[in-house]
Amino acid sequence: MVARPLKKSEYKIVFGSLDSQKGWQDLLATQRTQLVDAWTLLTTDPLALTSRMHPLKGGLGTVTRNGVDHVQRQIELAQGARIWFYVDDMTVVIVKVHTRHPNQTK
Repeated sequence: MVARPLKKSEYKIVFGSLDSQKGWQDLLATQRTQLVDAWTLLTTDPLALTSRMHPLKGGLGTVTRNGVDHVQRQIELAQGARIWFYVDDMTVVIVKVHTRHPNQTK
């Protein structure tokens, strides 16, 4: 498979863990079209505030990587699926991918 090239103005997406990579593959198998739409949002405007893409609240709202705090955000997909991520410069780091609504946010 050929990776989609990015425009200079687009954000790069990376996995923050092997678990997030596995979750992405699981989500790809069940919600391919919605995941493609999420990819577009993540590469073009990951800091947008919408009803389906926004920062997490409370203790889930911050993630610390390498001693640096980042605002943890999520994209809501169908059937309760969620992608949790943060933005570091022009890189979107996928922290967790949930194929159904995570208990932490119920």
